[in-house]
Amino acid sequence: MTATRDAPPAAPAVRRTPSRRARIPLPLLLPAALGLLFLVLPLGGLLVRTPWSTLPQRLTEPGALTALRLSLQTATLATGLCLLLGVPLAWLLARVEFPGRRIVRALVTVPLVLPPVVGGVALLLVFGRRGLLGGWLDATFGITLPFTTAGVVLAEAFVAMPFLVIAVEGALRAADPRYEEAAATLGAGRWTTFTRVTLPLVAPGLAAGAVLCWARALGEFGATITFAGNYPGRTQTMPLAVYLALETDLEAAIVLSVVLLAVSVTILAALRDRWISAP
Repeated sequence: MTATRDAPPAAPAVRRTPSRRARIPLPLLLPAALGLLFLVLPLGGLLVRTPWSTLPQRLTEPGALTALRLSLQTATLATGLCLLLGVPLAWLLARVEFPGRRIVRALVTVPLVLPPVVGGVALLLVFGRRGLLGGWLDATFGITLPFTTAGVVLAEAFVAMPFLVIAVEGALRAADPRYEEAAATLGAGRWTTFTRVTLPLVAPGLAAGAVLCWARALGEFGATITFAGNYPGRTQTMPLAVYLALETDLEAAIVLSVVLLAVSVTILAALRDRWISAP
């Protein structure tokens, strides 16, 4: 006769309360509220002081329209340059093992923490007429970059490219490499695999990085004024126009600032599911 062993009673299910439903500690509530107020209050003050009645008229002034048009053009061109150079760089950092990769990644992120004015000085020392490459470009091809519209594009691309590289590299690391391996097994070349498989896989991350890159380029100030100057119609972008208007017309500076604020909010709203949403 075989003895049967009673099965142990099942452990009672433990119901866990989500952490976000827990009571907020009072010592944290006050500084959190003050931090939120500190971030929101200046934006609210900007909106309160905005001359809404004359807003359309001020936005259609020649100086404002010229600065807005130049900002949109240079930010778009800078984003295109970042896509051309940044996507291959991100792929190299994500897919290729080589000595010094960590150092290269650190160098790519330096413009994120470098003061923009310092970046402008560095660009001037490299691409200026007496710079490391600027003298050769001027003597050989007659190309002068400082204090030109092309200089604005270069300065904006310098400070904005890390946003694109970081976003695309993260998307590449999260993508399943088996699709690329399967394409290679079926006879696809490296370029075909990259354009037909890899890029579609990382398309959301690429789009998000491009939008962030464009927004950063649109708001660039320090490197632009240092390397390209502040010439209306040629190098005066919206941030530079705000800086100049502060000295003569406060309401005009407020109106231009509201335009840049609206662009920033629109960018964040478009990327909310990828960057600021939480489970």
